[in-house]
Amino acid sequence: MANKLIRDMGLPASITAVFTARNITNAKDALSLTEFELMELLGVGLKDVSLAVDHISKMVSPPRQTALSLMQQHIRNERLGGHLPTRLKGLDEALCGGIPFGVLTELVGPAGIGKTQFCFMLSILASLPESFGGLDGQVVYIDLEFKFSSKRLIEIGAKNFPEVFCMKEMAQKMAGRILVFRPQSLSEFTESLQQIKMSLLTRQVKLLIIDSMAALVSGDSEQGNPKQNSLGWHISFLKSIAEFSRVPIVVTNQVRSHNSDQTSLYSFQGGKGKDMEDDSRYDSHLVAALGINWAHSVTVRLILDSKSGQKFIKVAKSPMSPPLGFPFHVTSSGISLLDENGVELMGPEISRIHNQGHRIFSNLVDESML
Repeated sequence: MANKLIRDMGLPASITAVFTARNITNAKDALSLTEFELMELLGVGLKDVSLAVDHISKMVSPPRQTALSLMQQHIRNERLGGHLPTRLKGLDEALCGGIPFGVLTELVGPAGIGKTQFCFMLSILASLPESFGGLDGQVVYIDLEFKFSSKRLIEIGAKNFPEVFCMKEMAQKMAGRILVFRPQSLSEFTESLQQIKMSLLTRQVKLLIIDSMAALVSGDSEQGNPKQNSLGWHISFLKSIAEFSRVPIVVTNQVRSHNSDQTSLYSFQGGKGKDMEDDSRYDSHLVAALGINWAHSVTVRLILDSKSGQKFIKVAKSPMSPPLGFPFHVTSSGISLLDENGVELMGPEISRIHNQGHRIFSNLVDESML
């Protein structure tokens, strides 16, 4: 804006001619001088100079906005495609619409808790036609644990959207929109990301799911390549792709046993409270795998947890939601909430993961690698 030409600002022709004659051609030239310097240089009175400077300033200054107008603009932008609704009403309301576009969303929890079921449901929602509330696009599903089941995915789709999946050949068409990759090493995972990069940037793909990142690290056995010893490049790649493509990226993560020598929580989980000091209140304390660098890379962290026989989806990290927990169960239709209102969880409880017989990720993974 500083280079905007004086002649294009709508000043009176006589004033514009004076500026031009004195080689003051743009806003930067005019506003770099005081009003008295302009009076002397242009040979005009203070009133004319003040009016000209005021007009130039208004022309090049960004428009003022109130907090209310910014909020209304944000809401409009979100409605234009800022989230992928999960169809779990309470969770969608807490997240201001669902899984956000342009950032990493993490699902973390013990094996068998329902993370993959959640991913199946999101895959269906992203591939559904827009007339049924979907994104009408392709889904890339990177299946690192070899748990993807077309049969289960179609079952969830048919239970929730019978009007779509019961149409002739529609189930096959919907399943055909979900592209499954099964890399068996970190190097193959890197190649998979490079292959889908252009599809993501051109918005052909409307959702990327990685199930799960922790399995990628524990299953890799190759040596000698620096990239095999760190997820740093992959984290940066995923964050940049999410930002530039505005595609929601959902990544599942496993859990590992808590190290009793670990005295601090992630910064977004708050300080150490009374409950943290007394781990004996719980069967066993688990934490998300992959370490603190990964934890700070995700924008939204949803913890799928089980306590006293009841499963919960906990919004452990989110820039737009309070720390809420939603009881849920898994049925033939997928995941369903038992209470749409949720329960506010205070202190460390929002990020605590309870071990009630679930298989956990090996505690031997060195977090410094990540």
